[in-house]
Amino acid sequence: MTKPHLVDPRNMYHTEKFPKQDQDTPALDDKMGPLPDCGETSYEGNHQLENRRVLITGADSGIGRAAAIAFSREGADVAIQFLPGEETDAKEVAELIEKEGRKALLLGYDFKESDHSKEMVEKVVAEFGGLDTLILNAAQQISQPTLEDLTMEQVEETYKVNIISMFALVKEAVPHMPPGSAIVTTTSIQGFNPSPGLLDYASTNAAVTNFTIGLAKKLADKGIRVNGVAPGPIWTPLQLDGGQPEEDLPEFGQNTLLERAGQPVELAPVYVFLASNKASYVTAQIYGVTGGEAIN
Repeated sequence: MTKPHLVDPRNMYHTEKFPKQDQDTPALDDKMGPLPDCGETSYEGNHQLENRRVLITGADSGIGRAAAIAFSREGADVAIQFLPGEETDAKEVAELIEKEGRKALLLGYDFKESDHSKEMVEKVVAEFGGLDTLILNAAQQISQPTLEDLTMEQVEETYKVNIISMFALVKEAVPHMPPGSAIVTTTSIQGFNPSPGLLDYASTNAAVTNFTIGLAKKLADKGIRVNGVAPGPIWTPLQLDGGQPEEDLPEFGQNTLLERAGQPVELAPVYVFLASNKASYVTAQIYGVTGGEAIN
């Protein structure tokens, strides 16, 4: 009798403590130690997103990178928004997409600056012939130990990147999106259980959760589904660019039920499912990928 292939989730990926490290802005995927697993060699596609036309924000590294790789292996063309300065990571993702025989489009824009949403969407539509899948994943996370250390400049920039950019992109993208299209946001466990040092970041994610559910209600009559993913502690460059105090990095993710941090590739199947026709009766939902921490 053939035995089932079972893997203990506690023993997958990186299970040891992380070394102390940090990076200057912007942090890069390929300078992390250990390197995150974004599915470069492990994700296998199953033709779930054939000929889809996708725009992913924050797609050069971390969760966005994993989604971009997975989407291309599921048959999609993918536009990669990235922060200028992260070209090295973005070009690596583009090469992986093109290796799958799909189109890749690089979009270097800073959401802290002027609104470039219209220009971005027009470029995607011109290159791919349309837009039907929008993954809103870009985020800024900078930990501050005290309220006095949290400047209003940081608060404003975090809101611009994490939630205002979502409003702007949705307003430009939706007129191009036919029935059957999908929007997936990235929120966070922080939106449900905020850490004291991430006051601005956590509050934006509470807003993203509310925005996701409200947008799903607004777009249901257009046949567009909207859902969100709430990650827990995931090993990404976001953590090394001020996202976590350096002294806390060795224990990052160790207090979850599965006793380790998650890897970006572990979120990719959730984004694929929510974007695909298999999720035809799923909208206005937030999916937690947290290692066990509750989001409700």
